[in-house]
Amino acid sequence: SLPAKLINGGIAGLIGVTCVFPIDLAKTRLQNQQNGQRMYTSMSDCLIKTIRSEGYFGMYRGAAVNLTLVTPEKAIKLAANDFFRHHLSKDGKKLTLLREMLAGCGAGTCQVIVTTPMEMLKIQLQDAGRIAAQKKLMAAQAQLSSSSAAGAAEPAVETRTTATQITRELLRSKGIAGLYKGLGATLLRDVPFSIVYFPLFANLNKLGQKDPNVKAPFYVSFLSGCVAGSTAAVAVNPCDVIKTRLQSLQRGVNEDTYSGILDCTKKILKKEGPMAFLKGAYCRALVIAPLFGIAQVVYFIGIAEFLLDMLPKHRA
Repeated sequence: SLPAKLINGGIAGLIGVTCVFPIDLAKTRLQNQQNGQRMYTSMSDCLIKTIRSEGYFGMYRGAAVNLTLVTPEKAIKLAANDFFRHHLSKDGKKLTLLREMLAGCGAGTCQVIVTTPMEMLKIQLQDAGRIAAQKKLMAAQAQLSSSSAAGAAEPAVETRTTATQITRELLRSKGIAGLYKGLGATLLRDVPFSIVYFPLFANLNKLGQKDPNVKAPFYVSFLSGCVAGSTAAVAVNPCDVIKTRLQSLQRGVNEDTYSGILDCTKKILKKEGPMAFLKGAYCRALVIAPLFGIAQVVYFIGIAEFLLDMLPKHRA
């Protein structure tokens, strides 16, 4: 049922995000840093420096936004894929690969309604620590190079903003369109992701089914979700880098600004080289693999069906 699908998607999203959010924060910061003032050399270096400068909970900056919106996002994605698969099937026959890809395309298109504002707000909060750390480093360098104490630069103080403050400012200055900055890049990432992910997962999961009418074991669904998720994540990582850069409202010192997808692509290629499009790829794979593995296990076990079945008994 639709309520069961929505509950399953929500539970899966909450569990998955809680487990992998620090890696997602490292991915955002690695993708956003440009040549020049590079703060981090790797995922582990980023997480260690984040804990030292911002504390343990610094790794979860922006998590509240994700946890709030991941439930409808995952619910829409999983339910939409099932909806399109159902309507694209002919008399219950097996879907062709093209129809599976079309169903994934529909799911990816639907989910950006929630994904774009969620990613927009999350990125601002995740990257704020990197920009503040960069300013502090430059202020310290200025103090060391200064010949007199009078000319020394004052250490930069980070002013922490909340998702609510960012939302209000965007709505005041740019209207609802402000929350949908980077919509095109989000579609460019999420639609191909779903086109790759859902057919790949479905076919991998079928390998573990002894009978077509019986669900695959939970560990098969988990592994299928991990493999399909990480494969799709790496495949669309260049689009994710572009999306992250376009949705960042603040820039570090001497970092480029971009007017659109083509401008961003050209500047990255010219100044950072083609390998820049793979920034954070392994972080993204580490985020997506367990996230979708957990999602598919919860979804296929059907926790929501169990909870919904218990309600009448509880009332009785």
